[in-house]
Amino acid sequence: MLKAKLSLSLVSCLFWACSTDKRHRLDAVSQATLSIPDLSPGEAAAGKRVQVTPIEYSGTEVYHTVYLPGDWEADGSSLPIIFEYTGNYFPKSGSTGEVKDAGLGYGLSGGKYIWVSLPCIHENLRENQVTWWGSETATVDYAKVNVPRIIQQYNANPDAVFLCGFSRGAIGVNYLGLHDDEVAKLWTAFITHDHFDGIREWKQTEWGTPLSEYRKKANARLNRIANRPYLVCQNGDKYGTEAFVRERLKSMQNFIFIDVRTNEIFGEFPHPLAKSAHTDMWALLPSGYRVQTWQWMNEVVETAQ
Repeated sequence: MLKAKLSLSLVSCLFWACSTDKRHRLDAVSQATLSIPDLSPGEAAAGKRVQVTPIEYSGTEVYHTVYLPGDWEADGSSLPIIFEYTGNYFPKSGSTGEVKDAGLGYGLSGGKYIWVSLPCIHENLRENQVTWWGSETATVDYAKVNVPRIIQQYNANPDAVFLCGFSRGAIGVNYLGLHDDEVAKLWTAFITHDHFDGIREWKQTEWGTPLSEYRKKANARLNRIANRPYLVCQNGDKYGTEAFVRERLKSMQNFIFIDVRTNEIFGEFPHPLAKSAHTDMWALLPSGYRVQTWQWMNEVVETAQ
């Protein structure tokens, strides 16, 4: 149940009574298989996915990607927007750690939202980081500067701002997106897939060990969610994410947990879209899990109107 405590049907009725723009609504029962748009040269435009280096990083290889839906209009109705942090470089799962190879945000939004894949910034401040955070300060500051800028530049709906992440990015939803009060204010709702901030120790990192210290800081980030909608997806919850959250928050009314069995979606691995079960590509294919996810996202957007 979302914080508004309205049923999906009631929320939908209220929404359709006051809005005629249905472009953002995800067709939860769609059987379509989605294809992530290739990167195109040039400036962002309707139906294009492009690479963008902000002015602060001019002359470097630091960049994010932007996809604008085919019916996007610069002066038209505002569309929801989904920001994404992608996984680590991990060849076993097929994850390259590269911004350009992200896919979760496109699948989750069905190609109907503005979709932005955000980078982690290397310590040298001249390229993107493909494993963990690089410079935490630079990475968080990148979001603080560019998220409001992108929302304004592309006429996105400031009340329908999703932050999602896969694997490293799933941890990053909280670790980066809730790093402090300033960056935490940017988002309307959150989606993670495979992993969650504070669950397990990450040895050979300064930030993820010892577990007791890591969890203390993760708890502070967790509390910055407040009552905003949060969807946790896991391909088997072997780390006990739901129990972890339940032990730390007074209320979990804003949380939904889905056990996304990717082997049921893809059949077997490797698959043309996914090298292993640990994948951000699951929402590209129709499944009951995608139905649940898209219904939840519709409710979030319609409640935010």
